[in-house]
Amino acid sequence: MFIMILAACLIIIISTIMMMISSILSKKTFIDREKSSPFECGFDPKSSPRLPFSLQFFLIAVIFLIFDVEIALLIPLISVLKISKIMLFWTISFFFIIILLVGLYHEWNQGALEWTS
Repeated sequence: MFIMILAACLIIIISTIMMMISSILSKKTFIDREKSSPFECGFDPKSSPRLPFSLQFFLIAVIFLIFDVEIALLIPLISVLKISKIMLFWTISFFFIIILLVGLYHEWNQGALEWTS
């Protein structure tokens, strides 16, 4: 037991020292205006390099990813149909699809699916 406590303390001390060393070494000593600006053929940029990002686009992309993963979770239900009872299969499928539809209704009700607002 003592060896485990000693090993844990040693791991914590070594990781703390490594984090402190990396923090000290990663500090930049000065910020150069030319190095921090975007390169545009040697000239100053005409417009801001940071374009505003559409929050609606991000929300729709996240919703797409969520439903894409959920559809991927539906695919194994086909193989489960062969080894399970038909009533159990339909019950599980029904509840899974109901959960998807309730989530879709909630997102629709909150206005997350509207592109323009």
